[in-house]
Amino acid sequence: MSDGITAASLPYVSPTQAPPPSPIRTDWTRDEVAALIALPFPELLFRAQSVHREHFDPSEMQISTLLSIKTGGCPEDCAYCPQSAMHEDGGVKASRLMAVEAVMKEARAARDAGAARFCMGAAWRSPKEHDLETVCAMVEGVKSLGMETCVTLGMLDNSQAHRLRDAGLDYYNHNIDTSPEYYGEIISTRTYQDRLDTLANVRDAGINVCCGGIVGMGEDENDRAGLIAALASMPRHPESVPINMLVRVEGTPLAKKDAQKDGAVVDPIEFVRIIAAARITMPTSRVRLAAGREDMNDEAQTLCFLAGANSIFYGEKLLTTPNPAASRDMRLLQRLGMHTSGA
Repeated sequence: MSDGITAASLPYVSPTQAPPPSPIRTDWTRDEVAALIALPFPELLFRAQSVHREHFDPSEMQISTLLSIKTGGCPEDCAYCPQSAMHEDGGVKASRLMAVEAVMKEARAARDAGAARFCMGAAWRSPKEHDLETVCAMVEGVKSLGMETCVTLGMLDNSQAHRLRDAGLDYYNHNIDTSPEYYGEIISTRTYQDRLDTLANVRDAGINVCCGGIVGMGEDENDRAGLIAALASMPRHPESVPINMLVRVEGTPLAKKDAQKDGAVVDPIEFVRIIAAARITMPTSRVRLAAGREDMNDEAQTLCFLAGANSIFYGEKLLTTPNPAASRDMRLLQRLGMHTSGA
């Protein structure tokens, strides 16, 4: 630019200076979402960017770190997950719950690397009493570092949710995974209603909800629209919405299926369309580009950011699957002139 004006010197127009934001809807239908996803790509991205700028700084990226605090041995049969005890060829051996101090060491490292939120995942159907007590101590410890906390522990009853709330938990992750209609093709040991019941208990306790799904599991386009519609028609939108691209882990049922089957491989442009639909239908949610980034090039990730994704997991592993190196993420954000939350 001329006259000494640089991009960095131009003011950011905050949402308070912008026109009044669009109304938040919780009555999205599958057909409406499908129509959004099918829009001409330039129009879809324009709409997503317009909604995104009403509520967020478009150059900001939230960084979260995910740690597996108890790996493997899960009794559920989720077809995508190598941590299931039912998938003997998954290659993930069961481990004990980590010690609190070991988790704190990881949390400090994540904070020092720029993470604003520390997420902890345990491979359980639901937590046992003595394990929940330890997890509450982890939550309290991570909170003391000034970080947001998130856990995913499987199903929760109302009492367990309130105990986590009292420990200071900020977010609870419990994905619905796919559309209600396709859910039975992926999981048989836990019903769709079981998931909704846990989310209701989390909401009742006053904990923010982190809830999203996975694409590339053999579902069709209608199921992808159904996933977004199910999330966007919840009584209150999830505060965080992770959208995952299936990572085909050897030994899991989905890895054994034909990778060329319809719905098993998602074109990057089609994936960006899902991100854009999530942003448009859930304007105030953090849309997180989650698993599968290792297989995306910088250009595909950039399109996801343009479509409204404003959160990523930072670190070289997501529970048991690979994630881009932190240095690669930082280089990309620097190339794009973006900054991390609080930076």
